Amino acid sequence: MANTDRDLFDTLRARGLRKSAANNLAKAFGRADKSPPGHGARRAVSELRSLVEDLEDRARGGPAKRKAAAKKAAATRRRKAKARSEAAKNAARTRSRSASSRSTSRSRSK
Repeated sequence: MANTDRDLFDTLRARGLRKSAANNLAKAFGRADKSPPGHGARRAVSELRSLVEDLEDRARGGPAKRKAAAKKAAATRRRKAKARSEAAKNAARTRSRSASSRSTSRSRSK
């Protein structure tokens, strides 16, 4: 392992990363020729970033995605219930008009 690899490896291990993960990251980033990190390194950073976001989310009291989804579902249920109520009211008005017109037509025919 090159010196830069070893330094990065030691830093990652000191921060609590497992040996295999620290070794993989050190190999991906600690190149001797100082070339930019490859696709695997960027993917590893992306995965670590998502892990940190998940941990921060849990520390704040629960997954925000689930909370947002629950709010959206509740709003949808309210909207659907309101639509059903309006449809029922409309049907009741229609039945009422229909019944009243039938009763007047029956009284006229007698």
